Amino acid sequence: QVQPLESGGGSVAAGGSLRLSCDVSRVVYASAGWFRQAEGKEREAVATIGMNDDTSYSDSVKGRFAVYRNAAKNTLYLQMGSLKPEDSGIYYCVADPELAESRELFILSPGPHGWWGQGTQVTVSS
Repeated sequence: QVQPLESGGGSVAAGGSLRLSCDVSRVVYASAGWFRQAEGKEREAVATIGMNDDTSYSDSVKGRFAVYRNAAKNTLYLQMGSLKPEDSGIYYCVADPELAESRELFILSPGPHGWWGQGTQVTVSS
């Protein structure tokens, strides 16, 4: 099945850093980003990037996380810093071919023609 492929999850102590990567070379997309789901909580948008490199972030990660991609636009990254235990969860790479702006993907989530990766676990210990 064609879908984004995440890597880079793991365990880290609070205050540490991690970088997630996502191979989006197999999909055609306009916007992409990262969502997460903590245990017992609903899935939420974390950071998204639009066709023109505009970005959107949740208030809880603003200033600590950065979403970006390589020049070829076939790899998406999420650089996470000053990690907190509440950042723990499964992080999903997402992409959508029809939502061009980061804010659209952030608010609407991928549409019927969009993609979700299988997710990668991030655990932050206190």
